[in-house]
Amino acid sequence: MPRIVSICPSNTEILHALGLLDQVVGIDDYSDWPQEVEKLPRLGPDLSIDMGKLESLKPDWVLASLSVPGMEKNIEALQKRGIPYLVLYPDNIEGIPADMLRVGAYAGVEEKAAEAARRFEERLQRIQERIPHSNPTRLYWEWWPKPVFTPGRDNWLTDVSRIVGAVNVFGDEPGQSVQTNWEEVVRRQPEVILVVWTGVPIHRVKKKTILSREVWKGQPFAKENRIHILEEGWFCRPSQRILTGIEHLAHLLYPDRFDPPDPNNPLSL
Repeated sequence: MPRIVSICPSNTEILHALGLLDQVVGIDDYSDWPQEVEKLPRLGPDLSIDMGKLESLKPDWVLASLSVPGMEKNIEALQKRGIPYLVLYPDNIEGIPADMLRVGAYAGVEEKAAEAARRFEERLQRIQERIPHSNPTRLYWEWWPKPVFTPGRDNWLTDVSRIVGAVNVFGDEPGQSVQTNWEEVVRRQPEVILVVWTGVPIHRVKKKTILSREVWKGQPFAKENRIHILEEGWFCRPSQRILTGIEHLAHLLYPDRFDPPDPNNPLSL
């Protein structure tokens, strides 16, 4: 049986979707879903992978990623050591089922990958069919507070905004991510604030901290019911779990049309 190492959480989740977790022999520190991965050897944070430990696991190939700036050094290290690898880098929603097919072809599970990609696209379509046609809600996504980073035009969260009938207020800025400041957020006047700090668990992000920002005080969007702290794993990872995030966001915006999603079965139909 081939030995696979995953060095990015979204990659681990895609391997799960393709039924390949039983071939995974090592993962990065941030891979935390599904629960079965808890027993696997850890290789360090995704930006600081212990390549010596990785090599000691004798993988047949490594599933790497460029979804976060700084991951390039992992690719360089794998090349230097002569370890076979596949790199994923989806820059939009359509790239996720496409990556499933790429991994399936590489791992020899084409039929399983085709089924997972089909279920992804079908569930996404079903969600979209239930979105009302109305004035788009203006969303501000906060990926990081200091310095302030938010997704730009070429990021999957701009796609997510569009899918739920909303608009990313920084979606006109080119690139995957945009460095900005809270004053510029005020200028763009979002209606809803979505806080999802990359790599930070939801319980560590406090709404009162967001509300205490001096420059935001008195703004229409700086209210308890306009600010939502989100699960990082549902929005910051380009895997099937983005479907859970999309349906959760649809529930927040249209609670009369959408129930809370089942986080354990993102590809259920």
